[in-house]
Parts: sequence; C-alpha cells; structure tokens
Amino acid sequence: MASSTTSTPPKIPPLVLILLVVSLTVNSVVSITTLQNDTKNHHFSTANQTLKSKQQLHKLKRVKAFLKKINKPPIKTIQDPPERPAGFDTNETVLERFEQLWWNAETEETEELCPEGTIPIRRTTEEDVLRASSIRSFGTKLRRPIRRDSSSSTHEHAVGYITGQQFYGGKASLNVWAPRVANLYEFSLSQMWVISGSFGNDLNTIEAGWQASKQVSPELYGDSRPRFFTYWTTDAYQATGCYNLLCSGFVQTNNKVAIGAAISPTSGYGGKQFDISILVWKDPKHGHWWLEFGPGLLVGYWPVFLFSHLRSHASMVQFGGEIVNTRASGFHTSTEMGSGHFSGEGFGKASYFRNLQVVDWDNSLIPASNIRLMADHPSCYDIRGGSNAGWGNYFYYGGPGRNVRCP
Repeated sequence: MASSTTSTPPKIPPLVLILLVVSLTVNSVVSITTLQNDTKNHHFSTANQTLKSKQQLHKLKRVKAFLKKINKPPIKTIQDPPERPAGFDTNETVLERFEQLWWNAETEETEELCPEGTIPIRRTTEEDVLRASSIRSFGTKLRRPIRRDSSSSTHEHAVGYITGQQFYGGKASLNVWAPRVANLYEFSLSQMWVISGSFGNDLNTIEAGWQASKQVSPELYGDSRPRFFTYWTTDAYQATGCYNLLCSGFVQTNNKVAIGAAISPTSGYGGKQFDISILVWKDPKHGHWWLEFGPGLLVGYWPVFLFSHLRSHASMVQFGGEIVNTRASGFHTSTEMGSGHFSGEGFGKASYFRNLQVVDWDNSLIPASNIRLMADHPSCYDIRGGSNAGWGNYFYYGGPGRNVRCP
C-alpha cells in the first residue's frame, strides 16, 4: 500500500519576513522606475531620430536646390576670339598625348561628343555634395594666402616664381603623375598661379593645373585620380571663387575639354612621361583672362569684371607643387608631391615644369628669367632648376613627404 507524506512549510522568522517584503517592494519600485525610464528614453530616442530625419530631409532639399543651381542646362556662349600672345608656338611638340577619361576616341562605347555650340560639364551629384563638410564649402578651397614663408601653414610648397614686374600671363608645360595622398583632409597638386594684390584679404589669383586628392577630389569627384582643374578668387579664398564651373565665374568656350575630368595616362617612374601645356593670359582687346590647354586649345576665360587687382595686371606668376600636411598622426604627412621623388632623380623619375614663360606688357611671350626657387620643407619636398635649348627655363620638384629626414 502506497503511502504519502506531507511536510509543513517552515516558519519564517518575523525579521526575515519584514526584509523579504521590503526587498520585494524595492524591486517592484526599481522595476517600475526602470520601465518608466526606458519608456522616456524610447520616446526621447524616437523624437531624436525624428529630428535627425527632418534635418536630413532639410539638408537634402538644400542639396537638390544647390544642384539645380549649378547643373545648368546646355547653353550657347558667344565670345570674340582673343588676341594670342606674340611668340606663341601652336606647333609645340608635346612629349606624349593624353586623353581625358570622359572621352576616348579608341573606345567607341565610351565616346561622347557635345552638340555644336555646347560644352562638356561634369554633372555634380547628391553624393558629391554630401561628401563636403557643408554646401557652402563645396567646390571652394580652404583659406590660406600663398606666402613665400608658409612655415606656420599646413600648406607646403615647392615652387618657382617671378615677381617685381607687371605681368599679363604665364605659360609652362608640366608632367602629370598620380601621387599618393595620405588621408581625406589632404591633397597634392601641380599648377600655375597668376597673382595680384597683397597676401591679405584682397588677394586675387587665377589657377590652373592638375590635382590629386582624397579631400578635394572625393569631395568633388569621388576618387583620387589626377584631374585638370581651374580655380579663382578675389578675396584670398574667403567668399569668392570656386573650382572649375561650380560657381559663376569662368566661362568655358571649348567642347573638347572637360574641366574636372581625370587625365589619362599619367607618367610612370622610369617610364613614359606625359605632360600638359597651360597658358593663361590677359586679352588686350577685351581684358579677359584666357586659358589655353595644350597646343592651341582655347578652353575659356575669366571675365575681367570678376577681379579687383587682376583687372589691370598680375604682380607675380608662380609655378610648382603644393600639398596639405595635417599631421594627423602627430608627424609629417606621407602625402606625395609630384611623382613622390626628390628633384635630384631627374627626368623620368621626378616631376618637372619646363619652358617657363611670362606674357609682358606688349602681349608677347618671353622666357621667365630671374626665377626664384623656394621649398618650404626641403627635407620633405625640394626643387632645383636649370636651363637648356630644348626646355628653356625649367625645374624639377617634389618628394615623398615623411622620411628619415622629414619626421
């Protein structure tokens, strides 16, 4: 016969019972409070997300309005041809012909031709603008006067310049490289500057050349390939001026050159060298500053009314390289200038500018004599010049940035 037993629950002492009740009460309060806090946090998080969504929508609307403003429909531009400088040789030999990646005559599927009377313009996308720190900063340069003594600046130069006279333009040929850029906030460029005014708030510049960058190129283009670019400012990069055609200013008249397009091919270390020729000069007929690219390709002009000091003439013409050194890791950047090799390595290995010329008061191209050479940090990027019958006045420049002599 099965049997069963029952047990009597143990008695809980009064003190333990009181502690247990208090514990249950506290836990209940804590649980309720936690639940209330979680609910509040949820509502706060939801409200915060809603606010962020509204801000993003507002920014997107502003971006779309900005794109509508700068991505204009095709228009026709009529401008009398300028008077070219005397001494200009349209038969100048270029070391190697380059092509822009927007157009390649050997690849039929990518070939594009602009309708007569229109020009190629790279369309700016939402992604391009959103990469910028702000809509206002999109397509502009950081403010930094180009000084001969720039030791306190993040911008470092290796340049040749001529000053002390009245200039009406300049011309040079420079080889194109694809330098390595260390981070998103730096760039490497090679260009010509036509400069007037003081190095204060009234600085006027016209600039053209090629640029490789993880800061400007991805901000403008989304990659770091070297690109043909133009720039201008009339107040030391504060509120006026922009790259290429991203604001009213430069007027393009040529349908064969896409400003902002990547340049291909580029020079190879110890291999073939590819260079471009750039001429900027003031047309004596109308006063506008014209840009010529390669042998005889008129790209367009900067209207004279854009400028204050450059309305009459330039006081300096400068050629060379520039990089930005943010010292992001606490030491000098490894962003390369030019080929990334020092000037002493010479042709095929170092970057160069050749056939340096300026335009004088009589609208004549003359050799740029008495060129001063300057490198801010010669242990990081250096420069050395020369002259011969084939290249006229020239210089090699560039460097690797951080190395054992450039900590």
